[in-house]
Amino acid sequence: MNALPVEKTLYLADEAATVAAGEALGKACNERGMGEGLVIFLGGQLGAGKTTFSRGVLRAFGHRGAVKSPTYTLVEPYEFAPGTERERRVYHFDLYRLGDAEELEYMGVRDYFGPGSLSLVEWSERGAGVLPEPDIELALVLQGEGRELKLVALTQAGARALEQAQFSQV
Repeated sequence: MNALPVEKTLYLADEAATVAAGEALGKACNERGMGEGLVIFLGGQLGAGKTTFSRGVLRAFGHRGAVKSPTYTLVEPYEFAPGTERERRVYHFDLYRLGDAEELEYMGVRDYFGPGSLSLVEWSERGAGVLPEPDIELALVLQGEGRELKLVALTQAGARALEQAQFSQV
């Protein structure tokens, strides 16, 4: 297995490319299964495309509806194929408005991270000390009309997902 961390950097020309990159990573996560669960931290300034990337991940699982940032609810759960052996759960967190990381304990945040789940966490630094360590950290940085996407796998599970993702189609 490759030494960690494993890194990939892409230039995403527009919103469609950002969604496609999310879909490529989501497909890799969905196809390989989430085992004990996967955690992805999404970094970047306001408007950098974190929720747009999350929309792509959710499309890979079959979600076709709107994807809004759960700024006020903190987490939006999505379930796919419930009650089957292909059951998957994706949790989209946005901790931008979190006052204190301890608030996550009161909402039972640890219950979201487990087997068969993928957790996408925006503004993860606001949950420091309570959130589990990520399998993948990504950063979106605005560049001209597009953005740079840097992905860093910090665990073997994250590395397998990055290696399987078909970003060449982005």
